[in-house]
Amino acid sequence: MLSEVILAAMSVSPHNSLNSMLDVRCSTFNVLPVITTPIHVIDFEGSRQSGIVEYGVVTLLGAKVVATHTRLCAPIGTISDRDRQQHGISEEAASAEALFDAEWSFFAELRETGPLCAHNAAVEDGLLRAVWPYPRNSPNFSEEGQSTVTWGPWLDTLYLYRGIYPQLESHKLGDLIELFDLQVDLDAQARLYCPEKRQRYHCALYDTLASALLLRRLYQEPDLQAMSLRWLFLQSSSTDAARDSMGQQDLFS
Repeated sequence: MLSEVILAAMSVSPHNSLNSMLDVRCSTFNVLPVITTPIHVIDFEGSRQSGIVEYGVVTLLGAKVVATHTRLCAPIGTISDRDRQQHGISEEAASAEALFDAEWSFFAELRETGPLCAHNAAVEDGLLRAVWPYPRNSPNFSEEGQSTVTWGPWLDTLYLYRGIYPQLESHKLGDLIELFDLQVDLDAQARLYCPEKRQRYHCALYDTLASALLLRRLYQEPDLQAMSLRWLFLQSSSTDAARDSMGQQDLFS
């Protein structure tokens, strides 16, 4: 089970914890992140018409990838020509797989064990809620000691990078990967984790790995080394009203 994988990763002795995070499968970092809650980075391929036809999940514990998951899912409707050209998934290939709704227990457990994260999370949230409007009662990781029955609040690498680097001309996933020189790392991780024919953009696990790399590289920023999970939630908010509702927080809160 996913929770067992996370607990195993967290049980590394303090003496070896830094070395365990500098896994050969991951880009190395010079700092030990303050955030110790697992973060589940997610990407879906599909639409409201076809439903989710592929998912990718990368679980981060600090800077370490501790789990990845991906598979094709049978469509609930027609896959448009435009979508097929973008993600490369045909109805014939996807129809041989189980529907996405077979993954209820897995996604409910993700939500119970850590916050969900995506690049432009409103898209993933909408597709997820179209299948299951609510998860099980789960911790609200943005408010210690509270619980909620929503898939959010989400961490969002799009709004994180818009807020931290507002001067950039583009905050698209691929543009950020190129700008911050992460393409070599991304392709190396794709060779390890992604199916052979799904190692490009608009493939769910590839896009998820890209989002995870963007989140992880923030640990390298000298001014962000002490950032808290709550601060990441605050910066992930898409509106001033949402940020105000959480209250103004510094990096350490």
